[in-house]
Amino acid sequence: MGKRSLSIALVCLALLGSAYAEESMSMSAADKAMYDELLENNPADMELSEGESLFGALIGKAGYAKMMGVSEKALPAYIAGFPRYVDSAKKVVTLSQTIQMAAASQGKEVPKLESPEMLKMTLFLKSLANGQKTAMNVKANPQMKAMMTLGKAVFEQQRGGRGLSCNSCHSSDIIGQRLRMQILPDLGSKANASAGTWPAYRMTKSETTLLDKRFQQCMDNALLAKIPLGSKEMVALEVYVTNMTKGNAIHVPGVKR
Repeated sequence: MGKRSLSIALVCLALLGSAYAEESMSMSAADKAMYDELLENNPADMELSEGESLFGALIGKAGYAKMMGVSEKALPAYIAGFPRYVDSAKKVVTLSQTIQMAAASQGKEVPKLESPEMLKMTLFLKSLANGQKTAMNVKANPQMKAMMTLGKAVFEQQRGGRGLSCNSCHSSDIIGQRLRMQILPDLGSKANASAGTWPAYRMTKSETTLLDKRFQQCMDNALLAKIPLGSKEMVALEVYVTNMTKGNAIHVPGVKR
């Protein structure tokens, strides 16, 4: 093992000081009860309802389908394929970015990616695909292939003073250990299904969060500079992580610890 690899391993071991704690330590009985309750009564459902109203006032399902060049009936399957290359944008985009496109097409103020309105509308739009399986095709065109390659590079890039990356906590040899009493998840498993369960309500934050914003929260925790929302690198990272859970069912809003 090289000096660089050894350094990263030692950092991860320091971060994972509770790696061999008992399983019960990852979630208290009270938290588990709250989690079960949230599965039945998700606070994000209210934001989804608000998002439906906002989206309807912006463009509506029929207008959105026309803009994207698909039938309204085909929207659920189409939405399940995001992020994807959109010809009118000339690039690979996220669902949130198509909402910005919709606002621009209507001559309305374009909502910022970090705005509460964008969160609510993206949540509603993604919910139209509930019951579908994630169906993003990374081999569909050269643009998707390039974004998949870039996303993998971003996921594995070692940054900051400690040389950490997404892979530092989600590689196959780290998954299942604990960081701050929380089991580090396999992002590609059915249990986590990153692509199909975000946007999600986070118990520890008491807020609903989009997947790309969750990436930024991880970067904050690791003391890394945040990759900007909507940037090529952030979209590519979402492509890469979404591909991990290709074929899993979509059910949003999810509930996360």
